[in-house]
Amino acid sequence: MSSAGRQALLCFFSSASLFTVSFFSGSVLGFTSELWALTYWGPALYFCLFNFILRYCYKGFTYEVLVRSAFLGCSFAIGLYLAMFEDGWRVFGLYTMVLSTFHFSEFVAVALTNPQTLSIDSFILNHSVQYGVAAVSSWMEWAVEFYFYPEMKTYFWLSSVGVLMCVGGELLRKSAMFTAKTNFNHTVQYVKRPDHQLVTHGVYALCRHPSYVGWFYWSIGTQIILLNPICIIVYTLASWTFFRERVYAEELTLLAFFGPQYAEYQKKVGTGLPLIPGYVPENTSQRVKDDHWSY
Repeated sequence: MSSAGRQALLCFFSSASLFTVSFFSGSVLGFTSELWALTYWGPALYFCLFNFILRYCYKGFTYEVLVRSAFLGCSFAIGLYLAMFEDGWRVFGLYTMVLSTFHFSEFVAVALTNPQTLSIDSFILNHSVQYGVAAVSSWMEWAVEFYFYPEMKTYFWLSSVGVLMCVGGELLRKSAMFTAKTNFNHTVQYVKRPDHQLVTHGVYALCRHPSYVGWFYWSIGTQIILLNPICIIVYTLASWTFFRERVYAEELTLLAFFGPQYAEYQKKVGTGLPLIPGYVPENTSQRVKDDHWSY
């Protein structure tokens, strides 16, 4: 693992441990006016202090990595604390834990499998404007429904199903990253690198796009965790539309890169995404021959 990856791990777990102790201090020691302040104001002050120390000790890329890792560690601790509640805050806590783990694990996975491409974007916190809007919309739906219909957010067994979907999606996506290694990238590649190989073993023998399949079910699972009926439908439709277009474009590129090799792979293995066949031209082998693909 790269040094940035090791530092990120240390910072994430240090932050998560510090804030967990702060949040649960009242539960262990009993609530007093002083401990109330420690529990609810302490974390904000600690994060400011944490950020000050990081800013003083590190610069540039390293600082940007560590401050994001600290933020995600703090978010995980907040989620853990909220998950102890017996009302709708519990599902938001579970969601926060899942969300922070996903973004941090993306960075760590890249650090382990393809460190030469490691960047701030590897956290995919700034994935797209649409991603941000979708996240905020889900928080707003949860808040409105929790305020007006709090009983909606107490079907914890259903929320647990969402957690299982997210865990399964995460495992599938990370398995794809560790299987593909340097062949995996967060962005679609339009120029074939000399070392770029077609990966068809491991989870890629089960479906052609396991990382997309994992993310697809993970995104829907987050809304099941929150018990957001509207966003469950919207996320499903939005994710399906996004991946249909993404897979179509990516498979055009993969056919150009690998020609008959990829066309044969398409015949044997599906995309893994429901009702998304990808780009499968008619009589692929003949078209490959006619177009003289030789990648």
